[in-house]
Amino acid sequence: MEVQEGSMDQPSGRSFMQVLCEKYSPENFPYRRGPGMGVHVPATPQGSPMKDRLNLPSVLVLNSCGITCAGDENEIAAFCAHVSELDLSDNKLEDWHEVSKIVSNVPHLEFLNLSSNPLSLSVLERRCAGSFAGVRKLVLNNSKASWETVHTILQELPDLEELFLCLNDYETVSCSPVCCQSLKLLHITDNNLQDWTEIRKLGIMFPSLDTLILANNNLTTIEESEDSLARLFPNLRSINLHKSGLHCWEDIDKLNSFPKLEEVKLLGIPLLQSYTTEERRKLLIARLPSIVKLNGSIVADGEREDSERFFIRYYMEFPEEEVPFRYHELVTKYGKLEPLAVVDLRPQSSAKVEVHFKDKVEEMSIRLDQTVADLKKQLKTVVQLSTSNMLLFYLDHETPFGPEEMKYNSRALHSYGIRDGDKLYVEPRMK
Repeated sequence: MEVQEGSMDQPSGRSFMQVLCEKYSPENFPYRRGPGMGVHVPATPQGSPMKDRLNLPSVLVLNSCGITCAGDENEIAAFCAHVSELDLSDNKLEDWHEVSKIVSNVPHLEFLNLSSNPLSLSVLERRCAGSFAGVRKLVLNNSKASWETVHTILQELPDLEELFLCLNDYETVSCSPVCCQSLKLLHITDNNLQDWTEIRKLGIMFPSLDTLILANNNLTTIEESEDSLARLFPNLRSINLHKSGLHCWEDIDKLNSFPKLEEVKLLGIPLLQSYTTEERRKLLIARLPSIVKLNGSIVADGEREDSERFFIRYYMEFPEEEVPFRYHELVTKYGKLEPLAVVDLRPQSSAKVEVHFKDKVEEMSIRLDQTVADLKKQLKTVVQLSTSNMLLFYLDHETPFGPEEMKYNSRALHSYGIRDGDKLYVEPRMK
């Protein structure tokens, strides 16, 4: 059955109710799976043409459906009274009034995704924003929503906890006239925020912020005193600076000024490009004593100690003026450490051996990548024997088993484990 809509006052295009009916009709969505779910048919006003027709879950996903308007508000109210999450991303909603008509008829809505709708084309008035009052998580990615719109939302959403403002081409941040005390998570990746003076405004606007995700913004430095940083972000527990433009260790040290910070993400920054993977992680852990998770991985106590000891040894040969303050703190904690012994695990390429023939002893340097046959050719001039008339024995100076005959001409010398100081014995083959 078709939804009854007035044609005079509705924008052209598909309505929210139209799409809802199509997607969640009994033919397309006959029942809901999952523990404790079952079919839900909400009560509807007497005489409604949609009575008992739709089986709606509490989470509605209507992305990429070409929605431009709300449709019949009575129908929305009848069927969406229990809905708590609504995904309207990638539609064609450009009028905040139409969004308000939908949201105002979903009284228990807590999560709303409006990503990739062209909402920059209209102004959000405060009376419209009031219909969003119960929303706790709002996604406005790639909507190009202006800061004026964001401020209006912040003033009308007293319980907003998570806000997503990615891909909105922001180069600056406009401060709201009032602080938003409720916001805990701000996701503002993939914008053009390069100057710390813009980031600090976020701290002023959102004093209760727990998680700040700034990935893919080319932030070049953190220009702020330690005391000021602590006041700006007093509750910040997690920060994501993946692919930012940070290029000096002083900026990393400043993260220690956030009094509650315990989780940091710092992949793909210019500062770390010249270091190995091991050096990056250990140097970061050593400089950030309070973090418990780095780049998504938990920092165990053993890894922290290893990293801090690595840090001491890394900087112990640096000139005094280049040694960071953290080095002195860690020397106080662990003392001055001895450099680790350098162990070269590469196989030897040559060895100095003693060649014994009759009463003659001659020291020779031999290549270990050659074969027994090659060595016999090299010894021809030393012992005055042909290779076919030559018996060759190898004595490892540490083995108790005596000389070993080197009888296989194609065998490589390194396979015998020959080292400096070992002995080779040559005897003529008996006729």
